Amino acid sequence: MASVDDLWLVDFGQPYPGEPASYRPALILGPPDTFGPGFPFVIVAPLTTTRRGLSLHIEVEAAQNTGLDTTSYVQCELIRSINSNRLVHRLGTIGPETTNQVTSVIKTLLSH
Repeated sequence: MASVDDLWLVDFGQPYPGEPASYRPALILGPPDTFGPGFPFVIVAPLTTTRRGLSLHIEVEAAQNTGLDTTSYVQCELIRSINSNRLVHRLGTIGPETTNQVTSVIKTLLSH
């Protein structure tokens, strides 16, 4: 079961322009484990390997704990809910500093 702060390879399928496409890593944002294993959706933010220099993108280094082969960037502006069947396999996890950065950006995006 996917947990918050896990990185998973996700099958995003066929995209509309500007959306993440096919297979790519994504950060699990929710829901918390309290929803139970039967809850069919997860909230994710896709990652890209393209460094665009945007403050909305949070860097995740390639490392054994992240499971990434290339430094990547969480695209906080592209959060979405997906069916958990789109999760292919777990790659790794992010650390608390990265979690805090992602949380801060998403809170800013969602504030009034």
